[in-house]
Amino acid sequence: MDDDAEQQHLTAAPGYALGQLAKAFTTALTHEDADTRRRAEGRAQRWRAVLAGMAGGRLTIGSRTPVAGFPAWITPEVVRGGFATGAPGAGGPLQPYEIRLAERFGVPADRRALFAHCLTDTGLTWLWGRLNSGRYEVTVPEEGALLTMAWLVRHGETAAALDLVAELEPFAGQLRFLPRPSTGRPAPDDTDALHRRTVDDTVNRLVRRRPNPAVEAQREALAVWQPFGDELLAHWLETADGEGRQALELAPDAAWLVRGAALLSRYRLLAEEHTRCGKHRNPKCNLGILRGALEEAVAGRELDARRLGLLRHAVASMVRRRGLPGSPAHTELRRAQGVQAAIPSHHALAQVVLGRLATLPQESGIADLTPVLAPVSAPEERETGVPAGAQLPPAIGRVVEGALSGPVQVLVERGVVPSSEVLAELVPQLVAVTSARAYDDDALRTLMAANYRAFRNRRSLLLLNLERQVRIEELPWVRAVAAQRGDGSAEAALVLRQLGELAVQGFPGTILPNPLVRELGVLARQSGLGAPLVEELAADIFMDTFGPKFLVAAGIAGELLGGSLYERYYGIDYAAIGELAIAEAAGGSNRSRTSPGFARLCAERAGAASSAPVAGSKSGASQGSWVAENGKVIEQSQILTTHNLATLVHRVGIAPEPGWAELARRCFETVCRLAGRVHGNPRPYATIKDAAYAWRQLVFHLSLCPPVEQGRVLGGLDAETGRHPPQVAARLAPALAGLRLVVDGGGFGPDGTADGGRARRLLGWTTDGHWLASDPTGRAAKDS
Repeated sequence: MDDDAEQQHLTAAPGYALGQLAKAFTTALTHEDADTRRRAEGRAQRWRAVLAGMAGGRLTIGSRTPVAGFPAWITPEVVRGGFATGAPGAGGPLQPYEIRLAERFGVPADRRALFAHCLTDTGLTWLWGRLNSGRYEVTVPEEGALLTMAWLVRHGETAAALDLVAELEPFAGQLRFLPRPSTGRPAPDDTDALHRRTVDDTVNRLVRRRPNPAVEAQREALAVWQPFGDELLAHWLETADGEGRQALELAPDAAWLVRGAALLSRYRLLAEEHTRCGKHRNPKCNLGILRGALEEAVAGRELDARRLGLLRHAVASMVRRRGLPGSPAHTELRRAQGVQAAIPSHHALAQVVLGRLATLPQESGIADLTPVLAPVSAPEERETGVPAGAQLPPAIGRVVEGALSGPVQVLVERGVVPSSEVLAELVPQLVAVTSARAYDDDALRTLMAANYRAFRNRRSLLLLNLERQVRIEELPWVRAVAAQRGDGSAEAALVLRQLGELAVQGFPGTILPNPLVRELGVLARQSGLGAPLVEELAADIFMDTFGPKFLVAAGIAGELLGGSLYERYYGIDYAAIGELAIAEAAGGSNRSRTSPGFARLCAERAGAASSAPVAGSKSGASQGSWVAENGKVIEQSQILTTHNLATLVHRVGIAPEPGWAELARRCFETVCRLAGRVHGNPRPYATIKDAAYAWRQLVFHLSLCPPVEQGRVLGGLDAETGRHPPQVAARLAPALAGLRLVVDGGGFGPDGTADGGRARRLLGWTTDGHWLASDPTGRAAKDS
């Protein structure tokens, strides 16, 4: 049996699932929080289902059809790591909306009965009403299936509708194919405005904010107890005489005692109402001493020598620290403290914002933040007691800004989208709109946009044997209306270019995360540009094979970078890669879904070759070593393909506005920041890997600059290292020396070093310890 045939039988081992079950079981038994225990019990139940399914043969983890009897299009319930539990995502008990619809339709509370009713004239009329109004929700793709059927019937596509019903019918009793009725319309399908959070999400975040106990205790001390302490002090000073201000030098009279009793009565009322600050209850603090002595005096008891000494010491220290009550210094101090105490709390200001948000649509973002973030108005002061003119603190402003709705470029510029990972969360909204615009019919366009958004909530499966995730066009109801799509290639290409530019210029020091690559890949297929985008492969399940698109992407990189700094720095022969692509295409090896030549090249460049009889284990190697071996091979694939940068530049045509030199400089800022985190880090290798990825981006951007500009950028790198701790420059010195060596026409030896090791090629993965982890002060920084 050849290698390719043997790999087709690889499946995931149960060890990971057993470990997750053990963790969930332990949490469910031992955690102090009841809600956490309850959630852990649910996780444990799902992991038991995974293990039972694997043991019984119902689950094949690693396949794109992991559940026996379920076609690939059915949304599976997926837990951490991409393991399917065997349950369908659109299954389970009837949802409340299904029960209500069964009552309304006069049919049994049963999914098959609901399905059958929707094939009648009455049911179709109800579905057409939903299509017309847009008042429905699709939370899993299956919930859009019967709406699509109804659209086909209404437009005379009876044969397509019958074919769709025939494909859905075997699962009609298990899955919910009806949409969820809604009082609002789905998200607009004609806007490029995106939002990270809805108004409702923002409201929930603000509601969860509680007053800060320490801040509120300090506010109470300033507003209540210090003024009351001043009154007690002034009362005792009436019994003092002379510069020593010794209390009880003068005998208190009856009027003094009456006023003292009134003070004590008011104290009890204050203590009952104001409970955040408890310092006044401490008999050893000044206020406690003054109050305790007054209680003795009002009760007619003579103060003993100890209490009298404490009283006089407290009075003297209070006068010495803050001055006499009513003196200019004391008055100014209390005025300033009163101003501080009067500043509204974050909690109070959050209540003002909640009132403003209550008037906005809850299921969308906020197009204009100005009125929401404005100072407190006079009407709001009358309603809430928060003083007019009070400014919202930045902490609340950041929460509200998370709901800003606008073009994705604006969200990145405003910092609402702080990383490429967050960008990947938002892009499906835009891709849904772009994909749906290819449909001419308004109702179908709205439905397909809602369906796409629901599809993107589908969790990815763990896949082996180079299988790919299910694509949206494989869903039967999407396939049924495929003929209704127009030519959306031009718009898809435009959006692809815009998003590619935004990702590269917004986050130049990080590689594109897989969820973003997936969305860009959808646009790339729709655009017809021939732009293969490759994912970052997981080192712990890598099986020494690559799909054909990796070699195609490397060939595109060669078209752009042949003879460039990038090719020389990484020691690539792009001409040979082009010949390899021609040879594999002529040999028809693409039919096996692998590129053995590309895999062999990556393994040779990494200096590592291994095979895995079972996914998740390699014979003869510890887990750490074989994962690192895999990582080295995967890194070489990323180097050869530039991990999508060359494809975006050469095929998609991105041209980031800051220019390649500026992007290279920003990449180096990321490298320096990450190198600083290596110092003193007991586990530095993940950080080193990220630094090497940022360095690769730097070399790519620099390679697109003319030689004069390359020299200018290199000249400024030392200044950047000077803005960081000294060890950063020391750690990066070999990498900088190696880059300058190649720019000047030199090169590395076979081991990636030059000049006796003083110049080095910076890579991320290693099995032998990394030179960047060595402390420049001489202390070894070992990964444990």
